[in-house]
Formats: sequence, structure tokens, C-alpha cells
Amino acid sequence: MGELVVGIDVGTTKVCTIVGEVREEDIHVVGLGVEPSRGMQKGVVTDMNALTAAISSSVHKAERSSGYEIGRAFVSLAGSQVSSINSRGVVGISGTRPVGPEDVTRAIANARAIAIPHNREVLHVIPRTYSLDGNEGVRSPLGMHGFRLEVETHIITASTSTVQNLEKCVESTGVYVDRFILNPLASGDVVLSPTERQMGVMVVDIGGGTTDLAIFIEGTVWHTAVLPVAGWHITNDIGHGLRLPFELAEAVKLQYGHADPRVLDSVESFAVQPFGEELPSKVLRRDLALIIGARVEEIFELVLQEAKRSGYDGLLPAGVVLTGGSTLLPGIREVAARVMHLPVRLAQPEKITGMADTLRSPAYSTSVGLLRLGLAMDREDRQYADNAGAARSGFSLGKLLSGVFRRFVPEDENN
Repeated sequence: MGELVVGIDVGTTKVCTIVGEVREEDIHVVGLGVEPSRGMQKGVVTDMNALTAAISSSVHKAERSSGYEIGRAFVSLAGSQVSSINSRGVVGISGTRPVGPEDVTRAIANARAIAIPHNREVLHVIPRTYSLDGNEGVRSPLGMHGFRLEVETHIITASTSTVQNLEKCVESTGVYVDRFILNPLASGDVVLSPTERQMGVMVVDIGGGTTDLAIFIEGTVWHTAVLPVAGWHITNDIGHGLRLPFELAEAVKLQYGHADPRVLDSVESFAVQPFGEELPSKVLRRDLALIIGARVEEIFELVLQEAKRSGYDGLLPAGVVLTGGSTLLPGIREVAARVMHLPVRLAQPEKITGMADTLRSPAYSTSVGLLRLGLAMDREDRQYADNAGAARSGFSLGKLLSGVFRRFVPEDENN
């Protein structure tokens, strides 16, 4: 029997609420609610009333399908206001006893003690690697003997106002936010294999409003970034290029879109009705692909630029794993491989059962990932809450990395 968790993925194009039982072998989905998103652009709230209504509708759908009243949830977060930095923390060890959880907690607390602007807050503090008495590359120092423990962490921060606005929208629906989780961390949790994480891989989640990326090396996160360009911009380009309303441009993209014009027949066409025209006009599918391909190439050029900026672009033998709704676009994998000169594969959530048919798509990687990653954070919380030294210090690594335990309460004890 697994543990039940609730995740709410709030995106530019959709709001997805999932109630799932996270088991060792799979995730058993017992409740699902998907609603078109309103009032959110590029990870930023633009209309609180509209977004609150969309979240409320999604939550109610999940409640009806699961039979539970949702009271708490993990919530996804992205947007150009998210940034990251690496920081080191050092503590002294007595040497007469092995390194304990309280020592790791103190080291991470020292790494976290960096100056950040007053209008930003810490989302995640992720340990990357440890060193003990100058010996680098220690994966877990617990139980080892030494005098000086050093930890290198990856710290992710976000705009306080953005977090507060999204939190208010969610909590206005009666759902308490246990913790915000960065999109690429959640999607990476379900689409990456342990081998990819260990060797070096970059997960790129292309959604509606943002492209989110995370670089995993030696089993943990080394770099994260959010780029404010994604599927919405592709649709907008189509609308401008073909003089179409946004909704029609989106439909054209989904039905006829292709990211690589080189593989299309030069005479294949379709009919649309542009603004100001009384009759439909014929459009070559290759011309549509030229519009789409230019924007897709730009997205991957920006991703490559970010990877080079991080300094880890040469440490990715496992290449790139693409996920997110916009990666459903035909030809996108080939364009990514050509631009970034890396191995590329498309990925979607696997090992899900129950109400899983809809969720087996790259569009739901973040939604599903919130469940397993949320539970992992809970277990971290429990582990360090049980540690008396951490409790005496007044600082809990678990509370730094995760939220509280319960996600919902049953409406009826007989359910």
C-alpha cells in the first residue's frame, strides 16, 4: 500500500490536479481534474480571479473523481522570475564521533545563509556534493569520521510577489499549499532514468508559456533555469504570419504543425480563413513549418546558450530529454538534435495506473512528477524530524526541503 499525495500543476495552458497513491512500482491515480488555464502567462499570475476559478474547477473535478475533499497539495511553479545559485556551507566536526544528520543539517543551513534581495525567497536548497577533510566527491557523509564537513548546494529562488499571488489563488479555493516545486524538478523526477541522472543529462520541459530546464549530474541537480519562451509563442507566430485569431492558430498548429520543413512535401496544403478574407485561403504546410521551425530553433538555441552559461554543457553524455506539451509537435526531436548536437529523446510519464490514460503524455510530466517528488520530500521531512539534534538546533532540513505530511481528508469514512 502506497501513500496518497495531491499535486496541482498550474500552467499557462492548463491546470491539472492529481490525487495519486505513490507505490514502489508505480503511481496509482485515483483522482484527476484538468481545466483550461486562465489568468496565467509565462508562469506569472495576470488575473487572480480567472486563475482562482480555473484552479477551483480543476480541484473540484479531482475531488469528484476521487471521492476525497482536497485540503492540501504540492503546487508547480515556473516563470522567468525563478533563478538559481550554487553555494557552499562548512561546519566543524568533533572527530570523536561519526558525522550525523545534525551535522549535515548545520552545513546546509550555513550554505543557505546567503544574501538574497528582500523581494525574493528560497524555494529549494538541494545538496549537490559533500567533502570531508578536503576529500571531494562524497555522496553521503553520514557515519564517516572527520573534522571538517563541506557541502555544495544548488539554491533556487523566486520572486516573493509571484509566489504570494499564486499561493493566494490556490488557497482561495480552500487548498493549502504545502510547498511549491519547480517544474523541471518535478518532470525530471518521472522521465529520467537513474543512469541518465548519474552520467549527466538535461531535461527540457517545453510547456505553454515557459521552457524549463534542469541539468542532472552524478545523480543530483546541478543547474536549473526557466526561459520565457515556449508553445504560446509558436502559436502567436502562426497567428501573425498567417493573420489568424489565436484560437484558430492553435488549432492549425495542432492539426498541421511540423517543426522541420525539410521533410514535408512541397505541395501539401490546407485551407484557413485569415482576418479580412471572405473565403478560405490555401496555405502550404511547408510555409507553416517554416514559421514554426524558426521559433523552435530559437528555443533550442536559448537552451544551448543556457547550458553553456552554466559551464556543464560538456558534461552531458546522456544528452537531452524533452518533455512538456509542446514536444508533441512532430519533428521537434530532430530539430533539437540538430541545434544542440546532443542525443535527444522524447519522454512521458511511465509506470502510472488507475486513471492514467490521459496522463500518458509529455504534457503531464510535471503533473505526475509532483506526486512522487512530493512524497520524497515528505520522507526527508520525517527523517530529519526524528533526529533529536536537528530538533534541538531549531532548524529542520526536512522543513527546508519539503512540506507537511497529509494531503487530503476523506469526505466519508466509508470511501
